[in-house]
Amino acid sequence: MNLVKEILKEHSKAQKDKIVNYVNNDPKRFAKLVAIFLAGPYRVTQRAAWPISYCVENNPALLKPHLKTMLSFLERSNQHNAVKRNILRMFQFISIPESFQGKTVDLCMTFLTDGKQPVAIRVFAMTVLGNIAEKNADLKNEIIMIIEDQLPYGTAGFVSRGRKTLRQLKR
Repeated sequence: MNLVKEILKEHSKAQKDKIVNYVNNDPKRFAKLVAIFLAGPYRVTQRAAWPISYCVENNPALLKPHLKTMLSFLERSNQHNAVKRNILRMFQFISIPESFQGKTVDLCMTFLTDGKQPVAIRVFAMTVLGNIAEKNADLKNEIIMIIEDQLPYGTAGFVSRGRKTLRQLKR
């Protein structure tokens, strides 16, 4: 399958599913999809983000060799919201290694506390932070405070995810 051609063919759920089924659990095919995602141009990157996030949801281990690269990509200030949203969506399905937790926490805190970010980016960042914080009491308390401070001003989606994350952290 020519992945670039398929990505550009159309942006639909059916096309996303076709690409996800092709990649399946094959690390080489996944690596090729990641390379296409990183290489761009913008439209290809944006469209490749969707099937990549579903590949990771189905098999989180696929992302492990690409985590450092994805974090660096997420750090770029000029990323389209769809790219940020899908990278953060991927991160919620994996256990972030300790060596990457500092950078991940910094990025997710920035996204979570920035009211100008779209809700989806903020809630995925919240989930990633919640997952990391389960093993870190100091971080857990900080995230609880941030979420509780923002709940009264959040959208329905933000409030729903916030309550779920608070339950997770207060166990």
